[in-house]
Amino acid sequence: MVSLLGLQPGTYEPHPLHRGGQTYTETNCYTDIIIELLHARGDEAVAALGTTVRLDFEGDQWTFFKPSPNDLELLFGVDIHEMQPYRAIPAQIEELIGAGRTMIVELDSWYLPDTIATSYRTEHVKTSVVAEAIDPAGEKFRYFHNTSLHELRDEDYRGVFRLAPSSPADDVLPPYAELVRFDAGPRLHGDALRAAARESFRQHLRCAPADNPFDRFRARFQQDLPALLSADAAEYHAYAFATLRMAGAGFQLLAAHVDWLLGPAGERASAALRRIVDTSRLLNLKLARRRPFDADASMDELSAAWGEALADLHALPS
Repeated sequence: MVSLLGLQPGTYEPHPLHRGGQTYTETNCYTDIIIELLHARGDEAVAALGTTVRLDFEGDQWTFFKPSPNDLELLFGVDIHEMQPYRAIPAQIEELIGAGRTMIVELDSWYLPDTIATSYRTEHVKTSVVAEAIDPAGEKFRYFHNTSLHELRDEDYRGVFRLAPSSPADDVLPPYAELVRFDAGPRLHGDALRAAARESFRQHLRCAPADNPFDRFRARFQQDLPALLSADAAEYHAYAFATLRMAGAGFQLLAAHVDWLLGPAGERASAALRRIVDTSRLLNLKLARRRPFDADASMDELSAAWGEALADLHALPS
């Protein structure tokens, strides 16, 4: 089995952000796998989360946040860019890992056994994974997905790579794939990492929303609420993931970044950000009950907490 880092799923220790004690143990599939890839290499993944200060309400959903490619290159020498999956995916993964690189690829979670609580063998959902090891002859594949390192084999291997006779073929597009290189610059640590992350954070902060995005979200939520209360479970979950959960998870990562980057100087901003996390979760629980409720107090809290957090961050000395 060719392996990038020589890791075993049974002994792998995920990043502290993924070990529990968080309101949202999972954030989104892409950000979570980047956190785990960096962590597995020995890098401090929290340093790459400054881009979450730019979270905004995009009209019908909150920003699908990802670590900035520029940050990954600046802080860790990691270059991620789109690649063309023109050959069999297992062969490309094997070659890349053999060269000390890897691939991020969108797969169907129908075949990912780590999703047994959600979509494994029940629902076709695209999701991103990072390849850690592969054995094409033995039909085994190890991959970072969500909060940890996992392995699939045999029937799942053939299904996820479309090798089984019953798998889709001519009428299915190739998956979106990215090549991951680790030779784009130096890997920073300690004070040098914190200094570079702070400068990057200043730039992201300049691009934060000019107005309060929770004021805009309030108007849309009030408009959507009557239909949501009568919608089926699938519609509710899709809406909640794109809105309340995305905001809560994103600002949770921003709070972790502020804690790591600023220490005591960021305590007030971090506390305000965690109020956003808690209130988003509360609203989500109320919405899940599918009964009419008044969201004004929660929306007031979200708007106030965002305003306080951003004001504190903008007031920090240069």
